[in-house]
Amino acid sequence: MLVINNVLVSDEIIEEQFICNTSVCKGACCEQGDAGAPLTDEEVANIEIMAKKIYHTLAPEAQKILEAGQFAELDATYGWVTPTINKGLCVYGIKDNKTKQIHCMFEKAYNEGLIPWKKPISCHLYPIKITTSSDKQTVYMNYEPRADICKPGCALGKKNKKPVFQFLKEAIIRKYGEEFYTILESYYLQK
Repeated sequence: MLVINNVLVSDEIIEEQFICNTSVCKGACCEQGDAGAPLTDEEVANIEIMAKKIYHTLAPEAQKILEAGQFAELDATYGWVTPTINKGLCVYGIKDNKTKQIHCMFEKAYNEGLIPWKKPISCHLYPIKITTSSDKQTVYMNYEPRADICKPGCALGKKNKKPVFQFLKEAIIRKYGEEFYTILESYYLQK
């Protein structure tokens, strides 16, 4: 385990290999799970603004949820999360009827330069999960791929010998900054 500031980084983030293989999994993490994507307090405060900018691109069922003012919802287990359509697809995702591929409309709008925010950080970091101790003093950064849907990503990562932290470089820097990532990389190179 590596400790950077108050963040405990599991060894798996450095030792395991992963590359999202959405051509195989089809973005299933946007649809399968116990709740929507976890949101930070800052994201909850801003999600309505971003959602209104992509509203016209969303499915009618998703639009109805947003029209009811449900831009985020409070889950008893996970805290603030993105709403889902019938406990399935994230309201901010669209499933292509032909390919069955799920696309994040926040990410699409970001890539087109329409919004300054890529997607919730929990989505950007996945399959790394961040949890905080009850006293808010310690942050745990763990690699938690789902055996069912992440199997193709684990296989692709091993094939390309890409450590988890390198695949998620952009997301890690977005969350913790360049210096944090540099420490991770130095630790990896010393092993």
